[in-house]
Amino acid sequence: MANNNKRRNNKMSVEEAGQKGGNTVSNKYDKDHFQEIGQKGG
Repeated sequence: MANNNKRRNNKMSVEEAGQKGGNTVSNKYDKDHFQEIGQKGG
């Protein structure tokens, strides 16, 4: 993953937005929550 420091108009790329959202969810829920989701499949 390349780090693009020359972003236009300070807009976030789709990749950066996805990573930010994933990190937010990861910080909000604990390991047990993700294990439960994984067992459901889906």
